[in-house]
Order: sequence, then C-alpha cells, then structure tokens
Amino acid sequence: MLTGAFLIILLSLAAIIPPLRYNKFYILNTALVVGSAYLFENNVYVIKNIFNYKTLLLFLVFHLISINLTTFMAYGVDKKAAINKAWRIPEKDLHMLEFLGGWIGAYIGQKFFRHKTAKKSFQATYKLMIILEFAVIFGLLKYFSFI
Repeated sequence: MLTGAFLIILLSLAAIIPPLRYNKFYILNTALVVGSAYLFENNVYVIKNIFNYKTLLLFLVFHLISINLTTFMAYGVDKKAAINKAWRIPEKDLHMLEFLGGWIGAYIGQKFFRHKTAKKSFQATYKLMIILEFAVIFGLLKYFSFI
C-alpha cells in the first residue's frame, strides 16, 4: 500500500512536470524511493492508513535522502563525462534535481568533484533553484495553514 502510494506520487509529479519524464536520474530517484518504501513496509512497519501525516513524513524522508544521493551521483557522472569528453547531463536536469530537494547533494557534489563551481551562470541558477524551492515550501505551508 505504501509502495503504491509513493509510486503514484512520484509518477504524478513526472506527469505534471514533463522534463522529469526524460530525466534518467529522476527515474533512479523514483526507483530508490519506491524500493525503500517496499523494504520498509515489508520488514519494519506496516501502515494501515496511507492518508495520515506518518505517510507524508516517510515519503519526505525517503525522497530527500534519495534525491540528494541521486543528485550527488549525477554530478559525479557529469564530471566523468566532462573529463572523457563524452555525453553530458543537461544543466536543466541537474537544476531540476536541485529544485526537487537535491540541493544539498548538489552542493556536496560540486565540492567533492570540483564540478560546476566556476561557471557563474550555473551557480546563479543553482541559487535560484534553492530560493524557488523554499518559496514553494513556504507557499504550501501557508496554503495548508501550517504557518
């Protein structure tokens, strides 16, 4: 039940935001979140009602861990491709991963791989993605009367 709910949420997000359909790292993120939910549901705890705050909190935890790992890996893959002069990950895909919550993984990836740190336009968009993400979170919290 939990696995299906998380899969529906992530696929709905991909349906709403068309670039996510072609982002291989978002597909990896979806697989990690759904796989984690499956393992959690079968080995740790069974949630009887998916329409409660525990489900939302579990989704957020699984998603944030997964998206940051995925974003970190994306930076590593892009850096290796840059060194080998091979196919690169489009910047819009990296920025989409940042916007979805992977900005911590992006920051660590930039520092660890020494990648995309000198390009001013990329850094400006990276910072804009962080601001937009916090604005969306603030808007949702305000809309649902949490603040």
